[in-house]
Order: sequence, then structure tokens, then C-alpha cells
Amino acid sequence: MSEHLRLPPEDRSLSPYTGFTRAHWEAAADGLVRAAWRWATPGGALLHLPGRPSLSGVRSDGLEGYARTFLAAALRVAGAAGEDPYGLLGRYADGLAAGTRAPGREDTESWPLIRHHHVGGQPMVESASVALGLRLTRPWLWDRLDDDVRDRAEEWLRGALRHTPAPNNWYLFPFTVAGFLESVGRGDTETARAIERGLGLLETWYRGDGWYADGDGRGFDHYNGWALHLYPVLHAHLAGDKPLLDVYGPRLREHLEGFSLLFGGDGAPVHFGRSLSYRFAAGAAVGAGALTGHTPLTPGASRRLLSGCLRYFLDRGAVDARDGLLTLGWHGPHEPTLQPYSGPASPYWASKAFVALLAPTDHPLWTVREEAAPAESGADRVLALPAPGLLIQTTGADGIARLHNHGSDHLRPFEGETAGHHDVLYGRLAYSTRTGPTSAANTPDNHLSVEVDGVPSVRCRVHPLGAGHGDGWGWAASWHRPVFPSGPPMVPGLRVEHVTVVRGRYELRVHRVTGLPHGARVRLSGWATGPDEPTASHLHGLRGWAYAEEARAPHGTAFTRWATLPRLSTAPCERGTVLLVALASLTGTRAPSPLAEVASVEHADDDAVEVRWADDGALTRVAFSPVTVTVTTAPARTGGH
Repeated sequence: MSEHLRLPPEDRSLSPYTGFTRAHWEAAADGLVRAAWRWATPGGALLHLPGRPSLSGVRSDGLEGYARTFLAAALRVAGAAGEDPYGLLGRYADGLAAGTRAPGREDTESWPLIRHHHVGGQPMVESASVALGLRLTRPWLWDRLDDDVRDRAEEWLRGALRHTPAPNNWYLFPFTVAGFLESVGRGDTETARAIERGLGLLETWYRGDGWYADGDGRGFDHYNGWALHLYPVLHAHLAGDKPLLDVYGPRLREHLEGFSLLFGGDGAPVHFGRSLSYRFAAGAAVGAGALTGHTPLTPGASRRLLSGCLRYFLDRGAVDARDGLLTLGWHGPHEPTLQPYSGPASPYWASKAFVALLAPTDHPLWTVREEAAPAESGADRVLALPAPGLLIQTTGADGIARLHNHGSDHLRPFEGETAGHHDVLYGRLAYSTRTGPTSAANTPDNHLSVEVDGVPSVRCRVHPLGAGHGDGWGWAASWHRPVFPSGPPMVPGLRVEHVTVVRGRYELRVHRVTGLPHGARVRLSGWATGPDEPTASHLHGLRGWAYAEEARAPHGTAFTRWATLPRLSTAPCERGTVLLVALASLTGTRAPSPLAEVASVEHADDDAVEVRWADDGALTRVAFSPVTVTVTTAPARTGGH
């Protein structure tokens, strides 16, 4: 853990799982912000952190450094009722004055103008953090500014209201700017329109089960928690708008029913989706739920998740030992985790986790004893979320949380399916809190590919086919059209249907492939793990597979610099339809029981399969056309006379 943070001693009495208290959160916020200020311009308007520039350029990156650290400072000071031991707000006030003096000018201090998202629009993203920071710290910063500085700041912020956001969560940035302007008596028809537009789009994006799509497509990821729930709930809370909170609060509660299971026993959030360099921002929704009371979690479990997530990253190199800055990556620096929009200050979106500090010192979130996280409560858990098409599986013995993806992708509705749109952070069949996907240059993990003329396919647009769960088991299903990176992009009529059935640590994977060209092969891979990790990945063929091997991924994952993964392959296919069955497992036990002893196929054809489980004799039947999954328990055995 970085010495720059100057954390207090652990308190294992109050926090037996993490040792962290509110004082640790305050110290972490102070340390991260103070380290970033070493790289500020003389007037404090831009924080040019060292590192590779983003696609938006150095000036925009400098604004990002100001805005995202300001949000951390604002949440920390507001949560302490104005206490500002390092005088941070004065620096941000000076930076605001300098940055808005001549926006758009190419000088040392000036902020870039806010423009449309497709012409250098990143400043619109940062305007939301500036506005939220000003709203949170109004008594100690905004109200003390000169009138001309307030006017200049308003004019700059209004650029977010007058330009077009990206067609996703970006609409909540002008929404947040408008909420601030109205809170300081500067509202008008323009601000009202931005708020109405943002909330209106949220309604169209809400899919159910507590999940929003990130835009008009089927993007379900961490943006649900740190954007789509956080902004409207926090706006309603700060405005004291009970009718609005009565709409968005219950959705947040329902979201946390499932999302709280996606933190492992070690504190890690599930490694899934884009912008993962924001790291412990994954806890923002948990903090917002605790703050507003819209949460299914007890205060002790909420703090366990929040502090566990924060500590997970601080213990694993997220903060650079030399400079005390958050790095671009997952544990430490990791290039494949990044996106073109990632810049040196991008990881400071993690500041959103400090929303927990808005809960005052005497709030139960900070005063009650930590309790176990849902994933480490001892029992195995399964939860199907039909609306987003996700299946959550946790095992209490090792604290691993797994997310089986049968509904989320990263394609906008107007985009065609090409290999260029394939994203390893969405296209794999499963993700977890202990593993990351292999890079696009290596053998893919948790992937079913069709190989035609030696070219393996990728999975782009995901079409959900249903999900459900019973007592100790659950399932989810989807289909996709295989896309090929070279040669013809698609094969006419080729379709892959997937069904995942989970119970305990086991994953029954059933795949029906139709429209196969003669001689094509099918390959299925399991979880990618490293040689020094306390995890084991296994994959066992139950039907249709001819070969088993161990594939290597030299580029590693976000969790290990080098990885291996099990893989199954068919012989060249003679028929146009095949039904393939396998059993997969990811466990924290290095030598688990062999999968060959766990289950066997009793009956199968091209349309259905029946699998018998050895431990209790239960029979799982998976059928296609349409997809149905049933589990029949074995009759109880009676003793003889």
C-alpha cells in the first residue's frame, strides 16, 4: 500500500474484515488529491498528470485532472461539514477562476470549450464533476467567489447544455450541470430542458431488475452504478426531492440486490465492461444506497463492500509507489484494460466512491461493526436477471463471484456486426472477480468459436433468450451470429445458441450450432488463470468434443502476466447442426474433485440434452426451440426392512 496515503492504523474491532474506518476513507481521499496537485499549473486550472495522453489531447486531460480530483475533494469536505484540513477548496477556487478566464485559448491555464461529443466533447464529461463539486461545496466555495468568476463559470458550464452528448450516460452530464445551476438560483428554460431530457431518456433506458441500458442498445456494465443510478439519486437527495427519490431510490435498491453479489470475498468487483481503470468507483452505488437508505444491505455489509473494494486496489498497486497517483490499469498499470479515451487522470473517476463520505460520522454506515459481504456469507448463491440477461453465481467457500453474460454487448443499435466491433470486455461468455479476459491477441477465454477455413469467429451482438433460477441453481441463454475477422464476415445461416446452467461451483455449458459449413470446427475455452494464482480452472467435455488441451495466453490478463486456459475442440463437422455439452469450473481450491465425476449425459439429440448430477441424482434438461431449462430432483431413497 502506498505510503503517500498516510492511512491510520487498522481497527479490526470495528472493521474485522478490512480494518478500514471512515478515517481511512478521509485519508485516502486527502492523499490521492494532494498527490495529484503536484502536477498542477501555476494557477491551478489544469492538473497535467504524467502518462500517455488520451484521444482528447493534453489540455482536455489537464481539465480531467482538475475536475475528477475536485469531485473527491468536494465529497470529502462536504462529508466533514466543511472541514478542509489541507485547504484544498481554496486551490480549486483559484483554478476555477483561472480556467474560465479565457476558455478555449491556447495558454497555460485556460480550459477547453465544451463542444459536441464527436468534436472533442470530453470536457462535457468533466463539466459534470465540476458542477457536482460546486454543488456539494457551495457554502465554502461557490458562495465566496466573486460575481464575475461565478458568471464565467456558469457560462462555461452552459456549454454542456448547448451541445450534443454521446447517445448514452453522457446525457446525465448536462443533467448534473443543470441541477447545480438550479440549486444556486441560476435556472431557466435551458436548465429545465436538460433535466427533463436526462430523466426522460433514463425512462427509455430502464430495462427492469434494477438495470439500465447505457443508451438505446444493450450495454449493461459498471456504468449502471457509477453513472446511471448515481447521478439521478444524488441529484434527488441533494435537492430534497422526495417524489424523484421515490422513483429512482427503489430502482437502486433492486439493482443492489444483484450487484452486491458481484464483489468477491477479497473485495474485488467483477472484471467486466469498459472503463475498469475507475476501479473502486464500482462501490459508488453501494455508497449512494447507504446514504439515502435505498439499499437491501445492512450498514455493516455496505461498509464491508465499500472498504473491501477500496482496500483491494490499494493493496495491489493501484496507487503508484513513487508519485502516489492512481495508475492506468487494474491492479497496477495494464494497457489492455484501457480505452482510447483513457488519459492520465481518468482513473480519478474512482472519486465517485467517496460519495460514502456524505454519510455523516454518526451514520450507521460508519458506526456499526462490519458484516460479511454477500459473496462470502458461506452459502453459494445464484441469481438470474432476465432483463439485462445476466446470471450471477457466487461460491461461499472461496468468495468468487462470476457473471455469465447472456445479454450485454457494446454495440450501438445502428452499428453493424463486424470483427472491429468485438470487445473482449463484453464478448466473452463469463467474467469473474478473480479472472480477467485474455487480450484480443491471445487465445480467448470463456469463448465458443466456430472455425471456418482456419479463421475463428468472435461474438459481437448478444441476443438474450431468457434467464431464471430455482433452489440453488439458475440458467441464462442467448444466441449470436459468429463474426469472422478475415474473409467473409459472416456465414449465411450460421447461428450459435448458448445455455449456461449453474449450481454450486459448476457451470453446465450447452451450445447448439446450426448452419455449420462442412469441415468447420468448434472450440470452447474455459477460465484463464495464472501459474501463481490460488485458483483452478477446469473444462470437461460431456458431448460432442473430440480433443482437450491447455492453451496459453502469454499476454496474460489484468490479474496475471501470463495465463493458461483449458480448451475443447470438435473434429471437422460433417453435419450442419451439432449440440455440444461441457462442464466448467473456476474455484479457489487448487485440487478440486475431477469434473468427470460430477455429471453425465443421459440423453441428447440435436434439440435437447438431459444431464444427471452425481451428488444428488437431479436431472437437468435443456431444450431448444424454444429454450427451456428444467431440473427434476431424484426421488428420496427409502430404507428397506
